[in-house]
Amino acid sequence: MAYDVVVLGSGPGGYPAAIRASQLGKKVAIIEKESLGGICLNWGCIPTKALLKSAQVYEYAKHAAGYGINISNPTADFGGVIKRSRGVADKMSKGVQFLMKKNKIDVIMGYGKLIAAGKLEVTAADGTKQIVEAKNIVIATGGRARELPSMPIDGKKIIGYREAMVLPSQPKSMIICGSGAIGSEFAYFYNSMGTKVTIVEFMPRIVPVEDEDISKELEKQYKKQGITIMTSSEVLSVDTSGEGVKAKVKTAAGEVMLEADILLSAVGVVANIENIGLEALGIKTEKGKIITDANQQTSVKGIYAIGDCTPGQALAHVAAKEGINAAEHLSGHHPEPIDYNNIPGCTYCTPEIASVGYTEKAAKDAGYEVKVGKFPFMASGKASAAGATEGFVKVIYDAKYGEFLGCHMIGMNVTEMIAEAVVARKLETTAHEILNAVHPHPTMSEGLKEATAVAYGEAIDV
Repeated sequence: MAYDVVVLGSGPGGYPAAIRASQLGKKVAIIEKESLGGICLNWGCIPTKALLKSAQVYEYAKHAAGYGINISNPTADFGGVIKRSRGVADKMSKGVQFLMKKNKIDVIMGYGKLIAAGKLEVTAADGTKQIVEAKNIVIATGGRARELPSMPIDGKKIIGYREAMVLPSQPKSMIICGSGAIGSEFAYFYNSMGTKVTIVEFMPRIVPVEDEDISKELEKQYKKQGITIMTSSEVLSVDTSGEGVKAKVKTAAGEVMLEADILLSAVGVVANIENIGLEALGIKTEKGKIITDANQQTSVKGIYAIGDCTPGQALAHVAAKEGINAAEHLSGHHPEPIDYNNIPGCTYCTPEIASVGYTEKAAKDAGYEVKVGKFPFMASGKASAAGATEGFVKVIYDAKYGEFLGCHMIGMNVTEMIAEAVVARKLETTAHEILNAVHPHPTMSEGLKEATAVAYGEAIDV
């Protein structure tokens, strides 16, 4: 079968690429070895949010008396929580199936491999093979959990994010290695459900890619929630011969032995670029990623790559935009290249974290003289009414021109608030314009304007 476009992988980058190419009049097929929607819909972004919501509801129930509501002795049904999460994921995957039909995209189930320019071999689950031809190919093979030699994932006692979503029973204790988005989200989930959680982070602070103030606040809140945090620490080895796990951890003060039922390895993502035929076609890679230009083209004409298998941020929304851009470019359009310094990052623990642009340190390192403003949610009427006064909004502006350099938030629902900062930065909005845009009251979102007022010495409410 011959197509104009074949997309290898149906994750949050792959299926939008296929749909956009179809919208632009191309005959499109998508190859998927497992489930439509890829890791994000089936084992990542979506089901984890369902788990986190259940944990949040459980927390609300336990603290309902603080809102004047009496609920006697709420308990969590771990199996029920997992089941709900899988149901949400399955529904979303079926939604992608519908979108494929609606957009007349052929779905070819199997493992796809490039064998020549414009040709892929697809091996189905039963071993049968077929050749698929395409004028253009979009590689969207995504990533998987990185494994470290000191803690090889066995799926039982040393697990990755995938197993963490479907454990048959709730562990009494868990060690989580890595405090990026995945590690931090699972730490909140399992701790809220009643598991004793210890985070081991190699870097000097948790959520190390975030602004330093965000890291400090999350650490404070997590310790308050009962999570043990060990920074500047490294797991040297793990013994799984006993009932649980024994992890030898190197800390600044020396070596310690941690014991738990399970160890979750959340030390990042590695690209899925092996055994897909890159070498046969001479597609260039570097540091385990496929090299692309500003239009997502690889070193081989007619072959594009998007998402986690390329060097950009390993985020679903980045993959989706890259996929759309690739589809537009191969259709003869001229999409605007992505500004990778205006990509929002979100972590859906409680309190939530959302950020975009420069951290304060990065802005100073880039040579900017900055004005920084911080608005604590403790001073927000809406946050007080909601019983969620943890956290703050932090803004960073260029002192000379008022350019909006960065925005960093931690608190309730901040992942829903960060888009204002993204759009403002895209439109080259200045601090003056943020101050003069009337924000609704009482809302959490007015915290952005309030933080800006702090930066310019015009604060009213703090």
